[in-house]
Amino acid sequence: METSKPDILLILADQHRGDCLSSAEHPVLMTPNIDAIGGAGTRFTRAYSTCPVCHPARRTILSGQSPDTHGARTNVNEQWDVEHTIGTLFRDAGYQTGWIGLTMHQYPPRKRMGFEEVVLSDYRCEDDYDEFLKRNMPEGDAGYYGSGILANDWTARPFPLSERLHSTNWTVHEAQRFLARRDPTRPFCMVASFIAPHPPLIPPEFYFNRYLRTCVPDPHIGDWAMPPPNGGIGGGPSGFKVDLQGEALLSARAGYYGLINHLDDQIRRLLSNLTCGLDLNNTIVVYTSDHGEMLGDHYMWKKSMPYEGSAHVPFMVRLPKRFEGPVGQVLDYPVCLEDILPTLCDLAEIEIPDTVDGSSLAGILRGEPPPESRTLHLQCAHQAHPLKHHTLTDGKEKFIWNTVDGMEQFFRLTDDPHELHDLSERPEEAGRVSYWRSELIKKLADAPEGFTDGKRLIPGRPFPAVRPSRR
Repeated sequence: METSKPDILLILADQHRGDCLSSAEHPVLMTPNIDAIGGAGTRFTRAYSTCPVCHPARRTILSGQSPDTHGARTNVNEQWDVEHTIGTLFRDAGYQTGWIGLTMHQYPPRKRMGFEEVVLSDYRCEDDYDEFLKRNMPEGDAGYYGSGILANDWTARPFPLSERLHSTNWTVHEAQRFLARRDPTRPFCMVASFIAPHPPLIPPEFYFNRYLRTCVPDPHIGDWAMPPPNGGIGGGPSGFKVDLQGEALLSARAGYYGLINHLDDQIRRLLSNLTCGLDLNNTIVVYTSDHGEMLGDHYMWKKSMPYEGSAHVPFMVRLPKRFEGPVGQVLDYPVCLEDILPTLCDLAEIEIPDTVDGSSLAGILRGEPPPESRTLHLQCAHQAHPLKHHTLTDGKEKFIWNTVDGMEQFFRLTDDPHELHDLSERPEEAGRVSYWRSELIKKLADAPEGFTDGKRLIPGRPFPAVRPSRR
């Protein structure tokens, strides 16, 4: 039933890096259904997670706030009280709201953040997916993590249970249940949140085998990157530093690509009007991820880093035809997760609260030209990683500053999209490096950590994982 307000469907993957799409010219990965969201609307090729770790990225998605505002700069288990979220804003505007699938990653895990219905998968508590598995899996099976391949591991194998019990299938099933049971007199705002392609790398066997038999591409290794000692042996399957070779590389990438391909097929099921009550003629569909995955690039694994594999994410928006937006629009204008909430509010004619740091992309989605330039501020204070950083990018260039030891890196993304060549020490680039350094000094001028005295960047300052919210 069409209402005066558009329905909202935000499809949120976990750890889906931005170049892992057929539409991004990936050499082997098949993502026709995700690509179709952008193909029917807009695909942003320079979308970033401004703190590429689960907890702060999801705070940003929920609130439209930057890490500087909401306070989280890595994963933390601290309660966060915020007035305006997607859940509260759309609920108060008359929408039926639901968060379905993978956790919002807030604390406590069952906190609803304004959503009326929450169906949850969260490793920190007994959750709805666990209960589903207990009812349906054979006695003695140990659930989603029972294979011995755990979250953040680079080891991989096929999903040991029936495909219908996979978390991706379950999330689509629960999303369809929400749609089937919803009040047809109210518009809906639903977040369908998937574990995939976050490890464990356990896609259904069909998808794992598909990529085992393809020539998966090698990692991107920069001329600045240093391999781990002893080839990473002894560091365990979930360390930040890896040197994946042979079978280890093939299976890790087959597992990761298989999870994305499986997710893509299930998205077809979710978006098809043959299998649920979704009306695409009245539904805004957004696809994105909270952050990416290094996947062995530059001898690195997992996220939190400022490099493209970790910080660059997919971002696609499909508008109903009545919005008269362009079809198949592909833009290299830099956007970030902060932009999701104000964009959805703008399209739904809900007032954007002044607590939001992001920018509405509604005009761009309707065909208005984007601003000429924009600079995004990325940061992360992951306590277990030696690279804690503040980073600036305009989508064309990127400047990275390591707050621990003062190391700087400079990449020209237009010529070097895989960050193979660090230009920071090249004399001919001294002017650009100086420019970006001065821009970061300005950005950090009011930071309470004392990263700058206004003239220089000061390494070694404390960089806490969380600080009090500014709003």
